[in-house]
Amino acid sequence: MYPAELTAPMAKDLNEYGFESLTTPDQVSEVLEQQEGTVLVVVNSVCGCAAANARPGAKLAVQHDKKPGRLVTVFAGVDQAATARAREYMLPYPPSSPSIALFKDGRLVHFLERHHIEGRSKEIIAENLKMAFDRYC
Repeated sequence: MYPAELTAPMAKDLNEYGFESLTTPDQVSEVLEQQEGTVLVVVNSVCGCAAANARPGAKLAVQHDKKPGRLVTVFAGVDQAATARAREYMLPYPPSSPSIALFKDGRLVHFLERHHIEGRSKEIIAENLKMAFDRYC
């Protein structure tokens, strides 16, 4: 586990853009078992590609005209049980930090794994997400 004083600014980075931090497995289940609407889930991380690519890409994407009805985040290495629960909903994809998942009507419809994020600009990540938003939101 990472100390809260280290990760708080990283969590706040998404919270300031409307992402709700889910810290318990029950919170994750309550959100991801909704059978109507769209939810974007960012699996946040302390790694450099989360700071340089994933968080900035997600923040840029949610400024699009079409966007998910709900924006949430779990923090890998901080809220371990909540992250583990979120990853159950992201199967068959293996655990990946950072990662970004879009759910529609309780079903995973789009997923960016770390290897889709690492080494790509925030603009490329945002464009990928905006295409998914246009299709599913």
